[in-house]
Amino acid sequence: MQDDLGNVVKIPAEVRRVVSLVPSLTESVADTGLLVGATEWCTHPQGLDVTRVKGTKNPDVAKIVELQPDVVLANFEENREPDLQELREAGIAVWVTRIRTVEEAFQSLGRMFTDACRTEKPRWLGEAEAVWAEVRPERRRTAVVPIWRRPWMVVGSGTFTGDVLRRLGVDNLFEEHEERYPKVPVAEIAAMRPDLVVLPDEPYFFTADDGPECFPGLDTALVSGRLLTWYGPSLVQAPATLRAALGT
Repeated sequence: MQDDLGNVVKIPAEVRRVVSLVPSLTESVADTGLLVGATEWCTHPQGLDVTRVKGTKNPDVAKIVELQPDVVLANFEENREPDLQELREAGIAVWVTRIRTVEEAFQSLGRMFTDACRTEKPRWLGEAEAVWAEVRPERRRTAVVPIWRRPWMVVGSGTFTGDVLRRLGVDNLFEEHEERYPKVPVAEIAAMRPDLVVLPDEPYFFTADDGPECFPGLDTALVSGRLLTWYGPSLVQAPATLRAALGT
């Protein structure tokens, strides 16, 4: 099998044990009964009872090896190649996803289930595809999407978040930036004069009292970062909830 990066991955004929190093992938496979390990950042579904293997950027490779997974699920953006290579050298199959658009999410997740996990596609994946196929924005708006402050950072080019917004009728003003997540001074962000400043609650936890005050005279929208950035079961409810918050 080849993962999303074209890496040849030797997947066992039967997969019984899976470790996920990506929160959205953890939520995606949680109901399969295969998951035995996940990162500390894997917060969904709530009450998930599996072994924790530290973070996405600093996984506990030794603990993962002890879990004897048939496959480890990773992502080209979330996880570091040296960590993944160390797992491969320990004889573990590592499946790397690359998801930058909603359509890529559907394709990648489908292959992850059937090829990497040797299981059927879940019902929610088909429901998500159907829901997104029906999205018809009533108007288009421009936006900037800060994801951090001190220093200020925004969503730039080629991101899953940018494609989600585009499909919902919101055009990211930093989509043509050469970087995916550039550092931009707050004054420069405000000077773009977007129709909307979209403030998610992750990775930086923007709130009504922390964020909007930096953009006087501009409309702001506080949104769920999970709905804006995660590719998993949240894709089902994301269009309706986000459109209500974005006014599209």
